Amino acid sequence: MRYDNPSTPLVLYEDNHLIAVGKPAGMLTQGDDSGDPALTDWVGAYLAHKYNKPGDAFVGLIHRIDRPVSGLVLLARTSKALERMNKQFHDRLVQKKYLAVVTDKPRPEEGLLVHYLKKNTERNVVRAYEKEVRDSKRAELFYRVVQYGSSRSVVEVLPKTGRPHQIRVQLSALGHPILGDVKYGAPNPLPGHRIALHSWRLSFEHPVTLQPLALECPVPEDDTLDWGM
Repeated sequence: MRYDNPSTPLVLYEDNHLIAVGKPAGMLTQGDDSGDPALTDWVGAYLAHKYNKPGDAFVGLIHRIDRPVSGLVLLARTSKALERMNKQFHDRLVQKKYLAVVTDKPRPEEGLLVHYLKKNTERNVVRAYEKEVRDSKRAELFYRVVQYGSSRSVVEVLPKTGRPHQIRVQLSALGHPILGDVKYGAPNPLPGHRIALHSWRLSFEHPVTLQPLALECPVPEDDTLDWGM
């Protein structure tokens, strides 16, 4: 399944406690000094309009995805839901799945990657090390090739930790950077300053009903990129 207007946020799930939205690649998750449009602002305006709220609607950001990444972002509509979901993410009880299109074909076709990541905050670049170094943080992810085409592969990624730029830098360290991700070794950019990484699925326990919940964001329709889905 795909959605055919990848430049506009897509509401995927909504109840009294949570809202899940598909973020377009190129949009900020949360506002910064640039003043560019952010997903949190869009969700706040959407909720205020839909429910005719006189003031700002509560929007609690539970997790982030990088600006050039598309896909599912989960937000809280109440402070209680925000607190409980933050704990689930902190305790690594949320299963996250991403799709990435990478160069060539990773070998082995599936495996666990373990690196120690260190961020240069001035350059906003993360470096992966095979062994622990000063101020580094351990990062783990499982990957599996799900489709292989001419000089590129679609890879399913399950991050075990949530480090900045983790998937991007670890796949690059494997020797297979994500298409369009020139910061981490891709040969060429993609149109719109996006990269071929998509937040695909989240599975977790609902913070109020305590029922299992699995959410999915379809990949964006894109004539220049084959997600294989």
